[in-house]
This record gives sequence, C-alpha cells and structure tokens, in this order.
Amino acid sequence: MEDNFCRQINYLRIAITDRCNLRCRYCMPATGVPLKSHEDILRLEEIVTLARAAGSTGINRIRLTGGEPLVRKNVVTLVRELAKLPAIKEVSLTTNGIFLGSLAGALKEAGLSRVNISLDTLKKERYRYITRRGNLNSVWQGIRVALAAGLTPVKINVVVTRGFNDDEILDFARLAIEEPLHIRFIELMPIGAAAASAGGYVPMDEIKSRVERVYHLEPLADLATNGPAVNFKVAGGQGSIGFISAMSSHFCHRCNRLRLTADGKLRPCLYWDGEIDVKGPLRAGASEAELAAIFARAVSLKPAEHHMETGWRQTRVMSQIGG
Repeated sequence: MEDNFCRQINYLRIAITDRCNLRCRYCMPATGVPLKSHEDILRLEEIVTLARAAGSTGINRIRLTGGEPLVRKNVVTLVRELAKLPAIKEVSLTTNGIFLGSLAGALKEAGLSRVNISLDTLKKERYRYITRRGNLNSVWQGIRVALAAGLTPVKINVVVTRGFNDDEILDFARLAIEEPLHIRFIELMPIGAAAASAGGYVPMDEIKSRVERVYHLEPLADLATNGPAVNFKVAGGQGSIGFISAMSSHFCHRCNRLRLTADGKLRPCLYWDGEIDVKGPLRAGASEAELAAIFARAVSLKPAEHHMETGWRQTRVMSQIGG
C-alpha cells in the first residue's frame, strides 16, 4: 500500500493497552494518566479482526506496544492469533522488560519474532528514579530469557537526556561489544511529559560523535528492522548500535507505519492532529472490506513529515498513543 508520497506502508503499531506498570518521568506524571474503561479498549478478537483487515491492504508487519503490552491479559494468545494471519509476516513487541522473563518462552512459541526493550540506564538506583518503581534486575532477567528463547535481534531502546543519562552513552555502546544486543540511541522527543524537558535534548550527531571517539563503527544494512534507525556494526562486537534522529534529521521520507491506539483510533503519524475511528465501525458491524477502506484512508492522510519542532499540542501522552 503506497501513500501520496510514494512510501510503502506495510507496518502497523498496535497499542494493546493504555496501562503501564511503570511511571517513567519523560512519559507520564507520577500519578499516571486517566485510563480508558474496559469497554473502551479493543478486545483481543477485535484486534485480530483489524489486523486481518489491515493485512488485506498491504500491512505485513505488526508491533505490539502499550502502555506496557505485557500487562495485557492473554497477550500470548493474541500473539498466536496474529501470527496465524496469512498476510502477516512478522509480529514483534516493545516492552519495558519487567515481565519478559516469565513470558519470553511462551511468546516465542506463540509466534513472536523479536523484542525491543526500553532501558534508559544501567544503574540500579537511577533506573528506580527514572521509572519511579522499577527493578533493573527484572529487566536484565527479561533480556537474558529473551536471548535464550531466540527473540532476536534483541534491541535496547535508549532515550538520551542531557544531565540525566547522557553520561552512560559509552556504557551502553560497550554492551554492543560484550553482548549480542542491538543498542538504539533515540533523541528525546517533545511528547507529553517530555515536552517540558526540552533542555535535555541531545542531538544525534553529538551522541554518535561520543561513541566514535572510542569505537569504530561500520555501516550495517542487514539488521532486521521496520524502523528508522541507522545501524552500525561495532568492530569486534557481538551486537550493533543504531541511531534514531527523530528531531535533528527527519526520517519521515522513510516512514512505513500506521498506529492503532488501544481504544481503536488510527493515527497516520505520531504528530498528526487528528485520529480516525475504526472501533466504532467495527462494533457497528462493518465488513472486512469496509474496515480495510478505513486503513486505506488513513494511509492517504499521512503527512509528508512531522512537525515536532513546533511542540506537542495534544492531550494524549505516549503511553496512550502507543510508543
């Protein structure tokens, strides 16, 4: 499925819950955010129906997000049903890793291909501070079990914030030497709670320069990915390092995705000012062809690029959209 700017749209990010077991400071306030009622959230069978309709339009890769997707009851069953869909080539998942240790094996068996784990520090006390309630040991257990289960490549997403965790850039880079892990440095985006942290923004050229002072990076083109990272092999390392420059160097010309929120709204772009309701028509009895037409409409409305530099003007935070 091609949009108006000749981009092939084949990737759907599905937020399966708006709930999260953490309260990361750049994501949401300490008190959390207002949660949708159970009835407002898409049921598992509805998610599968929408994924099937999306598949008929050319979507062939799905990533499950949240909130924290692993707090959703019966997530393994959902993965199994999505992986069965003929049009879907890959089901992946982004998680904070807290519950991954107990679920990685079952998720792999159900058909999950790989995982991304959000981790912004390697220091236990700092992790507790950033997340307000998390345990770093649980995340490392999840990483180890994911590697053992074959949910590879295991990617570590690191949002870099000046004066907060930018002193750990080389520590994370070292992981790509010592472990079969794929580290992805991400620029802080002004979304939700992070919009008040503009002073913490570190441009990707600076992050990459710091890494290259110590490590030799070689371009890497064959790492399995649906995303915007520019990836490099670290000479002598087991893993890789990727750079996602959402702010300093737009990757919009390569965007291949749509987003489906947990309450059934399609977003052609993270920064798009509106949402397209697909839950309403679904629950009103729309056919698969009619649902597919809604996905096609969302693709036709994808803008040429985001406008993050103008600031976040929406009420939703990242956990409510699908990170």
